[in-house]
This record gives sequence, C-alpha cells and structure tokens, in this order.
Amino acid sequence: SFNSISHLHSHQHIHTAEWPYTSLECGKRFRKSTDLLTHQLIHTGEQPYTCGECGE
Repeated sequence: SFNSISHLHSHQHIHTAEWPYTSLECGKRFRKSTDLLTHQLIHTGEQPYTCGECGE
C-alpha cells in the first residue's frame, strides 16, 4: 500500500509499461515527470546546485 496517491500512480506505471514523459530534444522517455526534468539539464547545460562551502 502507499501513503499518497502520487506514490500509487508512480507505482502503477510499472504494471502498465507506460512512459508518458518524452524529452523533446532527444526522444528519451521517462516514467516520472521529475526524471524528465532532471534529464533536461543535460540539454540545457544548467547546473542549478552550488556547494555552500566552496562555491563549486
């Protein structure tokens, strides 16, 4: 069982073999929208996270 409806929906993709999110740049497909968003950083070159200690 799942503690949220979004976790249930994510899980159900395993059973349906559904890959509803597609990168417009390369066509790679993803089960979760968050995985697509992370993947898109490859194409944009964006690096949104910086170390607070050294600035890298």
